Amino acid sequence: VSPVLGDRAERCFVVFCEQLPIEDLCSLTSQSLPVLVTAAVPESTEDVLLKGFATLGMEDERIETAQQFFSWFAQVQTQMDQDEGAKYRQMRDYLSGFQEQCDAILNDVNSALQHLESLQKQYLFVSTKTGTLHEACEQLLKEQSELVDLAENIQQKLSYFNELENINTKLNSPTLSVNSEGFIPMLAKLDDCIAYISSHPNFKDYPVYLTKFKQCLSKAMHLIKTYTVNTLQNLTTQLMKRDPSAVPNSDNAFTLFYVKFRAAAPKVRTLIEQVEQRSEKMPEYQQVLNEIHQCYLDQRELLLGPSIASTVTELTSQNNRDHCALVRSGCAFMVHVCQDEHQLYNEFFTKPTPKLDELLEKLCLSLYDVLRPMIIHVIHLETLSELCGILKNEMLEDHVQNNAEQLGAFAAGVKQMLEDVQERLVYRTHIYIQTDITGYKPAPGDLAYPDKLEMMEQIAQSLKEEQKKLPSEASFSDVRLEDAESCSLVTSGSAESLNPRHQSTISPADLHGMWYPTVRRTLVCLSKLYRCIDRAVFQGLSQEALSACIQSLLGAADSISKNKSQVDGQLFLIKHLLILREQIAPFHTDFTIKEISLDLKKTRDAAFKILNPKAVSRFFRLNSNNALIQFLLEGTPEIREHYIDSKKDVDRHLKSACEQFIQQQTKQFIEQLEEFMTKVAALKTMATQGGPNYSLSQQPWAQPAKINDLVSSTYKTIKTKLPSTLRSMSLYLSNKDTELILFKPVRNNIQQMFQKLHALLKEEFSNEDLQIIACPSMEQVYIEVPYFISCSFM
Repeated sequence: VSPVLGDRAERCFVVFCEQLPIEDLCSLTSQSLPVLVTAAVPESTEDVLLKGFATLGMEDERIETAQQFFSWFAQVQTQMDQDEGAKYRQMRDYLSGFQEQCDAILNDVNSALQHLESLQKQYLFVSTKTGTLHEACEQLLKEQSELVDLAENIQQKLSYFNELENINTKLNSPTLSVNSEGFIPMLAKLDDCIAYISSHPNFKDYPVYLTKFKQCLSKAMHLIKTYTVNTLQNLTTQLMKRDPSAVPNSDNAFTLFYVKFRAAAPKVRTLIEQVEQRSEKMPEYQQVLNEIHQCYLDQRELLLGPSIASTVTELTSQNNRDHCALVRSGCAFMVHVCQDEHQLYNEFFTKPTPKLDELLEKLCLSLYDVLRPMIIHVIHLETLSELCGILKNEMLEDHVQNNAEQLGAFAAGVKQMLEDVQERLVYRTHIYIQTDITGYKPAPGDLAYPDKLEMMEQIAQSLKEEQKKLPSEASFSDVRLEDAESCSLVTSGSAESLNPRHQSTISPADLHGMWYPTVRRTLVCLSKLYRCIDRAVFQGLSQEALSACIQSLLGAADSISKNKSQVDGQLFLIKHLLILREQIAPFHTDFTIKEISLDLKKTRDAAFKILNPKAVSRFFRLNSNNALIQFLLEGTPEIREHYIDSKKDVDRHLKSACEQFIQQQTKQFIEQLEEFMTKVAALKTMATQGGPNYSLSQQPWAQPAKINDLVSSTYKTIKTKLPSTLRSMSLYLSNKDTELILFKPVRNNIQQMFQKLHALLKEEFSNEDLQIIACPSMEQVYIEVPYFISCSFM
């Protein structure tokens, strides 16, 4: 371009550049920029235009005139317009293509949706048809299953009814045997059918079929019963034909009565077990089992009854005079019979029955019938006591407790027999107490005290001297008391218990043979009764026996006191009461009984009111003062209860006897001093009550010489009589501790009396008078009295 067109061309170029697309401009810029950058000098406008023409593909064309330029410019402008609208047209065409494609796709989609809708309708139709078909198939399968179950259930139910013909056929078969292999399974099937039909009473033909099955069951039970009964009866018949006189205690008894039955037991045990297992479910089985039990027990009774009676008769003839041996052998025989019968029963049956015990009780009754008439005629307490021991200890406690199940029937018979023996023992004891204790008349020798004790002591002394020569032999004095227990003594003022040391020897007074007969009989009687009768009955009898024994001792003591001396009677009573107390201690029982009595005092008073003349007028008047009404309301007798304790009664009499002995001995030794002190006390009492003042020394009976005679006499009495008293105590009591306890209160009374006398003399008399009186000092008294006691004990 020429320089003349520089400005316009530049504007045109600018316009040109503005008209260029941004992509071309960027391309142009990117291509020309490096040249501009690398060039050190800016390019000229011409160069730029050339490049621009080159870019436009017009490098061969040249613009030399304005017209060319405008022409070119118009061309460029036209080209630029075309180029500017081309991209829009191109975009339009491009979008139109897309629109056509979208329309085609939309048409395809619509067509596809139409096909899908058609397919969906077809699918829904097919699915509905298929579901319906499936449900119909399931319903058919369900109905098929129900029909199959129903058919099986009907077939199962009909099977019980269909068994009737089979069971009838088997039961009516002439070849059927209860021991065959098919009988028990048939019986089990019959039980199942009856149980099933019985549990469905709503079935149409329930009564008919149940009756028919019951008939079948009756046939089966009849077969079992017939076979079992025939077997047992044939056994009994064979045994009775073989040896009808055989008895159970003979040599062949076990073979006859037990081995044969045991050998036949397996033949019927299986059938009996089947009946026993079903007996609790059906009454028919229980009835058949009862009949089998009865048949078995009848056969055993038929065999054993005569044999047991014969054996009991034989035992009775062998032990006719020995009741204890008869009871022991008879009971031992029945023990073996009961045990053998239980063992044999268990060979046949598995369940117990009370009928077996009834049979055994009936068999034991034969022994009881033989023994009871003998028992009720026994009069000796020793025999009755031994019979109680045999029945209670040997039979009930030893045999029955160790085998209570098998010996239950035997225990019932033994208990009944024991009650009879105890009743007889109680009756004979009452008679024995009345005749031999209460009614005992002592012989002269029974009351020969202390002569018999002195005689026995001399014999013991002579034997002791002989014993020294023969040391290897036992001496009379070395004999020991049986059941020696500690004794206790109740003295005046308090009860002192004594546990004396056991002595190596005993005196004649302690020998059983030297006891008073009623004491010995009472203790023997109690020892026989203690383990034989009930405790309540024993308490009553012991109270009666001890009371009778105490009364006999009191009578014997009075007789001895009259015949010999009061000391002998008192010591005799004390000694035997000590023996009673000592010997009843081992009886661990209460000797207390309760007695009930009627108090008729109110009745008597009410009756007197009726008989009172003043009450006669009120008798017929119905008011509160009517005598008849008062008699009915107030005249009711009262029931009173009181307890009697025999043991305390013994203690009470023992205490009373000891107190009497102490008082009597005290009086014997210091009676004169007691009378003197009594006078002095009376004199003092008069003075304190306002009487004249007294002076003891002025009394004529209280002169020093009189008191000296009194003291000397008392001291002499102590020295002379004390040895004999201690000798009697030693002879009767024969125990140093007991003698010391009994004499201790006497010694204390003597010492206390001398203490009082010393105090009185010091208060009332002068020293000169005391020398005249010459009363022994307390030291002398303490020395003298223990001296005599120790000498007596040596």
